Amino acid sequence: MNLLSKNIKWIMLVSGLLTCTMLQAVFAPEAAVENLFGESLQGPLANMIVRSWGVLITLIGLMLIYGAFNSKNRKFVAVIAASSKVAYVILVIYLGNPYLNKAAFVVGFDSMVSITLFIFVFTSRKDDK
Repeated sequence: MNLLSKNIKWIMLVSGLLTCTMLQAVFAPEAAVENLFGESLQGPLANMIVRSWGVLITLIGLMLIYGAFNSKNRKFVAVIAASSKVAYVILVIYLGNPYLNKAAFVVGFDSMVSITLFIFVFTSRKDDK
C-alpha cells in the first residue's frame, strides 16, 4: 500500500470539508460571488444560479466526506469529485481570465485535489483501503 492510499481517507475528508464551505453560496450568494470573483451579483436569475451552484459544490464536498469513510465507493467518488473540480478549473482558466487573480486560490486548491484524487484512482490497487 502506497503513502497516498494510506492517507486518502484524510485527504478526502479535509478536501470534502473545505469544499462544503461553498454552502455559503446558498445562503449568501452575493458574498460568495464577491469573495470568489470580485464581482457583484446581477439579477434574480444570477442569484438562483449561484445558489444552485453552491448546492452542487456542497454535494461534491459531501460525496468526498462519504468516500473518505466508504472504501467500497471511494474510487467512484474520487473520479466524480475530481472531474467536477477539473471542469471548474478549465472554465475559469479559459473563460474567466478577468477573475483568475481573485479565484487563484480555489483554482489551485481544486487543481491539487483533482490531481491527487486521479493519482489515487490510477495508482491504487483493489485491496488498498
